[in-house]
Amino acid sequence: MRSADLARFAFNSILAARMRSGLTVLGIMVGITAVVLLTAIGEGVRVFVLAQFTQFGTNLLAIVPGKTNTFGASVSSISNVRPLRVEDAEALAQLDHVVAVMPVMQGNAQVEFGSRGRRTVVFGVGSMVPEVWKMRVAVGRFLPPDDYHNARNFAVLGAKMRQELFGNINPLGSRVRIGGDSYRVIGVMDSKGQMLGFDLDDTIYIPVGNALEMFDRESLMEIDVLYETGIASAHIAPHIERLMHSRHGQKDFTIITQDKMLEVLDKVLNVLTLGVAALGGISLVVGAVGILTIMTIAVTERTAEIGLLRAIGARRLHILHMFLGEAIILGSAGGIAGIAAAIGIIRFIELFVPGLPVEIAWRYITLAFGLAVLIGLIAGIAPALRAATLQPLDALRAE
Repeated sequence: MRSADLARFAFNSILAARMRSGLTVLGIMVGITAVVLLTAIGEGVRVFVLAQFTQFGTNLLAIVPGKTNTFGASVSSISNVRPLRVEDAEALAQLDHVVAVMPVMQGNAQVEFGSRGRRTVVFGVGSMVPEVWKMRVAVGRFLPPDDYHNARNFAVLGAKMRQELFGNINPLGSRVRIGGDSYRVIGVMDSKGQMLGFDLDDTIYIPVGNALEMFDRESLMEIDVLYETGIASAHIAPHIERLMHSRHGQKDFTIITQDKMLEVLDKVLNVLTLGVAALGGISLVVGAVGILTIMTIAVTERTAEIGLLRAIGARRLHILHMFLGEAIILGSAGGIAGIAAAIGIIRFIELFVPGLPVEIAWRYITLAFGLAVLIGLIAGIAPALRAATLQPLDALRAE
């Protein structure tokens, strides 16, 4: 038999049982739609998180107190024996290829202006925030060049903090109280938005020395180092480690490189995406059972037809190909319909729910379609083999 004849037989058989075929295709479609949607959400979360971290640039590393294998600092590590000091930051600024160094202290305090007040995050930082954290000053200026030990009581407001305390009033030159101390406002930052739920605009910036005194800390929370673009972190990190080791006498600190953190984070999110894809793939079992069922029924109902085809010269291989073709067509149809439905839903989400991060992952769509075809093939093997092994005379007697 010619391939065209086999294909025609397969299509006609599917069309002859429209209801069963439609339900089988629907089962595959639901499974593929679930896989594509879940992977789109997983990929969207991955892209969103990576974008959040890279908004500060990729030629940035941080030094945190305490020796740890994670890429986060333990709160208890702030009180270790050899704390990070502003003198460490000053020494790091002298290294080759280092563009800027910024000591960081973070705490929470009440900020007041007149009758208005709110509790917010207070960043004790140096003067290099605009360069190191890629943030712009909207009004006024940022903190003056670093004088860590004799800094004046200057403050710079985040965009939301300015709105909450001053409304439409120009805040420059005004006095605000932070943790009971008076600070003069010298600038307002441009809006930066949120990073993983943390509102970078609902903040206030003061000199790091003032923050250490305000929160009664000896150690900085971290030191951020901005190095030259084009220099690999693997090149600059050993120099920083040697300097810090010579100053502390031991490795009681951790260097967190931006690219390494992103690499680890990307791996974790890829595993997450694969995990949700696997969960969606469970629903494809229903479709596979549907194909197996409909093909088994088809063999039973068409036993006489199989016998007639064998009697007029069709070989077992032709019968096998015909039934496998039907199963593959059902799987492919379900895959195409599921992908189309998922893309439609994703476009709808992008249009009407823009806050939900979804990203079409074409590699997973390709895998989903391949999986649909494979499910059709695997589910159709047993019925096709049964049909191919029928004896012509026995099949004809079934009439």
